[in-house]
Amino acid sequence: MLVKEIKQQMKNLKTNYLSHKNGGIWKSAMLCCFIFATTLTCRAQLVPFQSMYYQNRYLANPAMAGIDKGVNLELDYRKQWSEFPGMPQTSSFTADYGTDRKVGIGFWINDDQAGLIRSTRFEGSYAYHLPLNEQDERLSFGVSCGINDSRIDMSLVNGDLSDQSIAAYNQLKPYFDGDIGVAYTSSRWYIGAALPNIRSTLFNTSGNIYNADLALFSAIASYKIPVQGDGATFMLEPLAAYRVVKGYNDIVDCGFNFVMGSYYGLYLQAIYHSSKTLGAGFGLDHRNYVLNFSYNMETGALSNFTNGAFEVGLRLKLREKRSVGNN
Repeated sequence: MLVKEIKQQMKNLKTNYLSHKNGGIWKSAMLCCFIFATTLTCRAQLVPFQSMYYQNRYLANPAMAGIDKGVNLELDYRKQWSEFPGMPQTSSFTADYGTDRKVGIGFWINDDQAGLIRSTRFEGSYAYHLPLNEQDERLSFGVSCGINDSRIDMSLVNGDLSDQSIAAYNQLKPYFDGDIGVAYTSSRWYIGAALPNIRSTLFNTSGNIYNADLALFSAIASYKIPVQGDGATFMLEPLAAYRVVKGYNDIVDCGFNFVMGSYYGLYLQAIYHSSKTLGAGFGLDHRNYVLNFSYNMETGALSNFTNGAFEVGLRLKLREKRSVGNN
């Protein structure tokens, strides 16, 4: 459906070019660019930050806030590789802290821009990590709540600023929302599930008609397999995930993370999404920081309209801490 919509808009633009006069072509071009960027934005929401699968699971599940003792700061950035005006770009910053009292706290900010629309989300999180035994097994529960806001950037509008559709969109008020999650972690296992956007899903309080790609549910499971010796040198961590997104078919994700031990600090990973995208990346996991880079490419019909997207991330570990189920 997305490909058909893009092709139809391109056809309409060509027709308008041949028939419209007195500025009609400019309005048609703006409309086409807006729909094109919005369509790719919806598609991009089906492929979340790749870092959420391994090095920053707090992005996907509030139960992972403060899972490790100490402070973690992470900045992630993703952008469409193409230089088409208004291409989607997303920035995310997370901070979480694990105390000695089984409690974790955190907050994150997500800023998403596509075409004329800019959406910002801020949330704070609280998690409780219940030890199950002395073998690093824990059952964690988490909740997040915060504010969502979406606006048209008036500084980018090259046209009639008094347009009623622009005014109507910007009259939408910021709204409160929240997420809940649960996770089981051990030295080998990670199993987590989350229900994001609870309030807007149950009560439709956002008033935003552009939420067809709203995330409704996610579940992720992975298991670490020693590849050599006692596992201190190489580790393979296969992963499977299941996600429900409003307005789309359910999505299955499969991938792996190959870690070349604490001595080397290098890792390679790849994740395939049933939404017909493939992400591949590499990084450096040091005692005090993690650097990562990944590239997401379209493998379906939309590959004719986009060159994919790249993602870069930096994670800082401000205190030495014990890692359980999250690198």
